[in-house]
Amino acid sequence: MIRIPLLSLLAMSLGACAVGPDYAPPALDLPQRWNAAASGKTSPRPSEWWRGFRDPTLNALIDQAIAGNLDVAQAKARIREARAAREQAVGALFPQVDGGASASRSRSSTVTRNSFRAGFDASWEVDLFGARDRAVEAATYGTDAAFDDLDTVMLTLIGDVASTYVEARGLQARIVLARSTAKTQRETEALTRTRFQAGDISAIDTARATAQAASTEAQIPLLEASLAQSQHRLAVLTGRPPAAMAGYFGRAAAVPGTPAPPRAGIPADVLRRRPDVRSAERVLAQATARIGQAEANRYPSVSLTGNISTSALKLGDLAKNSAIGWSIGPSLSVPIFNGGELAAAVDAARARRDQQDAALRLAVLTALQDVEDNLVGLRQQRLRLGSLTEAARASGEAARLSRALYTAGTASFLDVLEAQRTLYASEESLIQSRVALATSFIALNKALGGGWLRPVEVSAPAVVDTETGPRLRIIPVEEPQP
Repeated sequence: MIRIPLLSLLAMSLGACAVGPDYAPPALDLPQRWNAAASGKTSPRPSEWWRGFRDPTLNALIDQAIAGNLDVAQAKARIREARAAREQAVGALFPQVDGGASASRSRSSTVTRNSFRAGFDASWEVDLFGARDRAVEAATYGTDAAFDDLDTVMLTLIGDVASTYVEARGLQARIVLARSTAKTQRETEALTRTRFQAGDISAIDTARATAQAASTEAQIPLLEASLAQSQHRLAVLTGRPPAAMAGYFGRAAAVPGTPAPPRAGIPADVLRRRPDVRSAERVLAQATARIGQAEANRYPSVSLTGNISTSALKLGDLAKNSAIGWSIGPSLSVPIFNGGELAAAVDAARARRDQQDAALRLAVLTALQDVEDNLVGLRQQRLRLGSLTEAARASGEAARLSRALYTAGTASFLDVLEAQRTLYASEESLIQSRVALATSFIALNKALGGGWLRPVEVSAPAVVDTETGPRLRIIPVEEPQP
């Protein structure tokens, strides 16, 4: 009676053995500072950076997107799947116990006999070389990666909502500009008609004025179509029908002012802040654990099985006047010849690990590139915006003077048309530059890994099943199609 516990303790102690490589984060060669950033190593502070635009509509849309976006819903479901897979892996570490019962009635000559049996069967595969431990390890890394994937989806979503919103506000501003410019050009056209009727100018000036006004008006339908498409995209990003955004853009609003640039920190911060890099690192760890799992299959396996049962001639005697039997014992399985299948499985696991190692290094390089590109882009967009602001101011003054001189008869109508055309182009470029600056700010924050900081509920399923227990099911039979 003492030998069985001793054997169990020995088996459990052997279960601590493991084969295959233990995971260690790879050494990555990272630069000490950003090439395009100002000197300083202050790490960026976690923040919901989009609130720096001070736009309540944008804040509300991002909140709605986090709650209703369907990509986020899929990422949450993948977390629940990863958790369930880990629970399955953990469950395999424990003994499996099944209960059973049977009843039979037999007749021999003139004797009728009843027989009843009930019992339990138990089995436990001892994790002698750590195959199941490695499975739990891999599933744990997979769960971590699923959470990082959710962060990646939310980071991308926030950036998409913010950039699409800024684009929509820019389109509204361009529509307002086109309408006001067309109105001014129509007024110029009316002036030329008056002067033509007075005999001061030729009909060609009137035709030129009409053509320029019509050309500006022709831009408005295209801008309206682009604005509608941006609204539709925002609605889908928030998990709503395409027409749901009309109320948010009933009145035109200016392009949100771009906040001050965020702190870039040092390149090593990317490994901590970027969820896609963190996910790639966890997937590499998972692939490393799978090597040990495949390697353990090449070693012997030991299982402990046992059962206990009771039998009686009457059902009521099973718990008292019955015959009780039991058995317990180990079994050993040793892979001797399998045609190289198990060795090939280890080689395949190592190859998958190498793929994930390359994927991690690529993710790091891509993250570094994203930051460098957007640091340069944001700085250059600020310089461009300053120049375009000056150009728009000068173009407005030139348009005012040319119109005044034309009214006085001391300037040609071509000067007026060219000044109005230049003013419209300058003001439109200024609006587009404001959009580009805000978009660069958004892209830089995405590249730095700034995203959602508040807790997100991932445990509740999106679809609640009912009537999942045993029940009769009637399968409808469809008539064949003629």
